[in-house]
Amino acid sequence: MQRICRAVAALALLVPPLAAAACADDKPEARPTDLPTTAPPQPVPLTPDVARRAFATYVTDDDVARAAGDERLALTWTSDGQSLLTAAEFRKAAFDGDPVRRFAYGAPKLYVPRMKADQYPQWFVASVPRSVQGRAKSGRTALMAFMLRGPSDRWRLTLTTLLQPKAKEPKVVVDAEGYATALDTGDRSVLIPPKDVGGIQATIAAEGGGSVAAKVMRAGPVTTGYYQQGRKAKKKAKDKDLTLQIVYTATPYPYFALRTDHGGGLVLYALFRSTSLVAKDPATPKPEIPPEIEHLLDGTVEGNEIDTTATLHFAAYDPPKAKKGRTQQKAVPIADDGAISKAATPPLKKP
Repeated sequence: MQRICRAVAALALLVPPLAAAACADDKPEARPTDLPTTAPPQPVPLTPDVARRAFATYVTDDDVARAAGDERLALTWTSDGQSLLTAAEFRKAAFDGDPVRRFAYGAPKLYVPRMKADQYPQWFVASVPRSVQGRAKSGRTALMAFMLRGPSDRWRLTLTTLLQPKAKEPKVVVDAEGYATALDTGDRSVLIPPKDVGGIQATIAAEGGGSVAAKVMRAGPVTTGYYQQGRKAKKKAKDKDLTLQIVYTATPYPYFALRTDHGGGLVLYALFRSTSLVAKDPATPKPEIPPEIEHLLDGTVEGNEIDTTATLHFAAYDPPKAKKGRTQQKAVPIADDGAISKAATPPLKKP
């Protein structure tokens, strides 16, 4: 009996080490923790009320940024060409030691195209009286295009242009529910397909009133006027033994087209104007930096040329195609704004 008890006791002493050895062979497994998932933002249908709130939000937030002189904050509310112009404006104000302009707005007219809830980008146009605070008689009608590129993005101002003092804003057709009608890029009911309006203007600016493009767009300050300005600037440069090149081109930025009464269209779009002022003769002094671009450069001309790019914003009235036997109206730019947004003095090119 004592022999059996001693055997049981010995077995009891062996059990814990064996169990421990078995546990040591079982390595703990890492189990991933289930993280809470965030549902993607749901598309919000674009309505006149949504556009109204987006416009009011922009006006308030942009003024906060301008009052604080906060360029970074101001840029969060813009995109495309408007971002370039906003950055250039803040930079010029800092260079001159002036406060950035602040604006006062009247009641806007909102042109909101009817879109599907999941259709992006969404956009709308506002026509609104705007003046610069502290500047008497600065009131103009601003045409402002806003865009939302996706449900998780914010509404941003992508283009602003100013109605010319003597121009009449065409009447955009708005239905009983407050929606406007967007024109397709290649709409053939108007004289110039909306996607080609900017190119027609650029051609006239480069070639003048003798251009074929002048047959469909009216002469004016931002068409044949640009051409005449360019000729004078080139002659002035030549008198200083300098060569000036001016090129108008389309931009990668969006354009916006809306149906107006009587079958016409209102088109908002952007162009670039690139210039190169070059002293080709080594004996010719380097070109001087014009005052209007000093804020974009460091004050020196490293090579023998100065390059600039201006971002230009326009709106044009695109008339309907005339019926057979009737006189065809020409398209006419009615709004413009912009500034030089980039400048460079590249080093001499190696032979």
